[in-house]
Amino acid sequence: MTGLPVDARTDVDARTDVDTRTDVDTDTVADLVLRADRAWIDGAFRPAAVVVRDGRVDGVLPADAVVRTRDDRTVPDGQVLLPGLVDTHVHVNEPGRTEWEGFASATRAAALGGVTTIIDMPLNSIPATTTVEALAVKRASAEGRVAVDVGFWGGAVPDNAGALGALHDAGVFGFKCFTAPSGVDEFPHLDADQLRAAIEEVARIDALLIVHAEDPDFLVDHAALGGHYEDFLATRPVDAERSAIARVIDGARATGARVHVLHLSDAGAIPMIRAAKDDGVRITVETCPHYLSFESGTIPDGATEYKCCPPIRDDANRDALWAGVLDGTIDMVVSDHSPSTADLKVDDWGLAWGGIAGLQVGFRAVWTEALRRGVPLEALLPLFTTGPAALVGFADRGVIAPGALAHFAVFDPSATAVIDVAGLAHRNPVSAFAGLEARGRVTETWLRGRVVASTASGVTAVEGQLVDRPGRVPATAAVTETRL
Repeated sequence: MTGLPVDARTDVDARTDVDTRTDVDTDTVADLVLRADRAWIDGAFRPAAVVVRDGRVDGVLPADAVVRTRDDRTVPDGQVLLPGLVDTHVHVNEPGRTEWEGFASATRAAALGGVTTIIDMPLNSIPATTTVEALAVKRASAEGRVAVDVGFWGGAVPDNAGALGALHDAGVFGFKCFTAPSGVDEFPHLDADQLRAAIEEVARIDALLIVHAEDPDFLVDHAALGGHYEDFLATRPVDAERSAIARVIDGARATGARVHVLHLSDAGAIPMIRAAKDDGVRITVETCPHYLSFESGTIPDGATEYKCCPPIRDDANRDALWAGVLDGTIDMVVSDHSPSTADLKVDDWGLAWGGIAGLQVGFRAVWTEALRRGVPLEALLPLFTTGPAALVGFADRGVIAPGALAHFAVFDPSATAVIDVAGLAHRNPVSAFAGLEARGRVTETWLRGRVVASTASGVTAVEGQLVDRPGRVPATAAVTETRL
C-alpha cells in the first residue's frame, strides 16, 4: 500500500509494521497496563497484561506481570479485551448532507460501538470525493471533530477517468464505483466499458477498486411501489448482483487489478467469488450486519428503515451468507452505515431513501445472531478487525500485539439490551435495528491508550458518553508508506 501524508507521520501513525519483540522494558514506567482474563491475542482468548507506551502496545505479558506504570487497569470479570474494530464502509455525508450524518456524530457512534477506525465513502457528501480539491474539503470538514481515526475512499466516476493517480497520491485508500445508478446525481455510475477502463487504471497505479455491483440491465425501473417489501425486492433480483460481480471478476482476472465487492447481499454469488480466489484473482468481499441479522419474510409493510441496495433477501439466503462468513470466503463484515433524515424514509418502498444506519450497533447485532446460531465470538472477531484492516493495509490495527496502536474495545458478551434508536449517537433516530433485543455491549473504547467512550456506568436512555475526541485524519497531500 502507498499512503498517508508525510506531515502526518506522527499525527496519524504512519507505521504499520508490527514489532514482534517479546522483551519488554519493565524498568521504564509504562503509560498504561491493561489486564484481562480474556484478551484477544494471536487469534485466541488468553489472560494478558497489555503494556502501553506512547500510544502503542509495547508488550503483551502474563496477566499478573509486575510492571511499573502510571495507570494500571483491569477489565471487569466476564468482559473481554478486544482490539478496536475497523469499519471500512461508512457514509459520513459531511459536507453537503451533514443533516443526514456528520463527522462529530458518526465518530461518536463509532466510538460507542467499539470502532476505532472508519473509512469514509466518497458519497453522499457534496462535493463527492472524486478530485484532490474535494478530498481537501472533506479533510477540512473532519479535522478536529473526530472521536476515532478517519480515512477516506475516493470515487471513480466517468468525469475522472484516467485521472485517478493524483487522487491516489493525495491519500485515498482506493476508489469506489457503482455499476448501476447510485441514487445521487453527483456520483454517476460506470457503464461496462467505463468499469473495465477503471479496473485497468487501478491495475496500472496499483490501487484498489471497490465496487457496488449491480447490473442495471437486470434492475426493474419503478417509481412508487407501495408498502409491500416483496414488491421492492423483486426490482433488484439476484441476477443483477451475479452479473455485475462476474464482470468485476473478469476485469480483475484479465488485468491483475485488486478489486473488492461491497455489501454482498446475494449468497448465490459466493461460489464464483470462491472460485476466483482459488484461481489467484485479487478479489475480496464484504457483507454487512443487516444481511446477517434480517431476512425478507419478517420485514413489515412500510418499514422502509430496512431499505438498502442491494436488498435484504430471504432466510435461506441469510443462512448461505453465514456459511460464506464461516468458511472464510467472505473476508469482513462492515456496517455500510448509510443514514438519512427521517422524512426521507417515507412508507413507500419505491420512494424511500435506501440506506441502513447501524454503525454503533452492527457488531452487537451480528453477535446476537451468532449466539442464536451457536457461533462463537472467536469466529466473528477477524471479520471486524483484521479482515477490514487488511483491506486498507493496516498491520497495526485490529490486533493486540507489540507495535500495534493501543486501540481497544472492552466488550461484555452477555449483556442484553433492547436497542432504542433515540439513545444512539447517530444523528437521526432511524434504523432497522430499532427494537432488536441485542446481546453484548461495548463498555469502553480506547484510542492510543486513552479512554474515548464509555458505557461502564450502565445503559439507560442514552447509550454511554463520549469522553474525548482524539481521533486523527490525514492532513496533507504528500505520500508515505501508509494512509492513516
